[in-house]
Amino acid sequence: MKKAGLWFLAFVITLSSAVYQRLTGPTYPLRGKTTLKGTEIPYELIRTHEIGPECKIKVKAPEEEIDGHLIYKRYKTNDAWTEVPMNRENGYLSAVLPQQPAAGKLAYKVFLDKDDEELVLSGKEPVVIRFKGAVPGYILIPHVIIMFLAMLFSTRAGLEALRKGSDPGKLVIWTLALLITGGMILGPMVQKFAFGALWTGFPFGYDLTDNKTLIALLGWIAAWVAGRKGKSARGWILGASILTLVIFLIPHSLLGSELDYSEIETPVNK
Repeated sequence: MKKAGLWFLAFVITLSSAVYQRLTGPTYPLRGKTTLKGTEIPYELIRTHEIGPECKIKVKAPEEEIDGHLIYKRYKTNDAWTEVPMNRENGYLSAVLPQQPAAGKLAYKVFLDKDDEELVLSGKEPVVIRFKGAVPGYILIPHVIIMFLAMLFSTRAGLEALRKGSDPGKLVIWTLALLITGGMILGPMVQKFAFGALWTGFPFGYDLTDNKTLIALLGWIAAWVAGRKGKSARGWILGASILTLVIFLIPHSLLGSELDYSEIETPVNK
């Protein structure tokens, strides 16, 4: 396959993995449809919210006979559930959740009822929403673009390693440079604005996003070291490429930053 074809293949693989990672993450809205007394109810329950704007939970419910309420409490606490009625506005039922500190989480359930029938939109388990600080666009946008390019060059380097007689060395250097810039410089800056800490991965915590970046970086450092002084390191490069693809397929924000409420005194309704 020609180089243009390999770049196109690498782009398709990278884009597909990035979309999969985003759509399967725990901060992606919980979407679905259900039926209440013959009325179809589509819903989209948010699982992430930026601190500042009102955190409103909305459900489309065109029939006036449908009422609703939600209950919530701080995640992983012994708080009692707080119940809030949902107000009707423009064909929707809505209620507001209280703001939480950065990395704070609330568990909530939405109940709809019509006549004598009631249903819970999320099923048995509550929806968990995480609050985050605003990240300036001049940091977030370059971070997202550069991390996508790092994944692209990583995939392209792996494909190049499969070609006999080719030299993927420059692609290794590009991948390393992009990972360092996007993941180890801009990444911590995003984390600081959003959750108040520069780094919450190993050895300071279990943040999977930080740890994924660290593992990918170590894999590419190993591939670069193995290929120094003109040595063939195709196996190392292919291995680093596959490792990067696999770890970045892990849903975005899984095991992300999480506030321990036992360490602060913040009433749930404040």
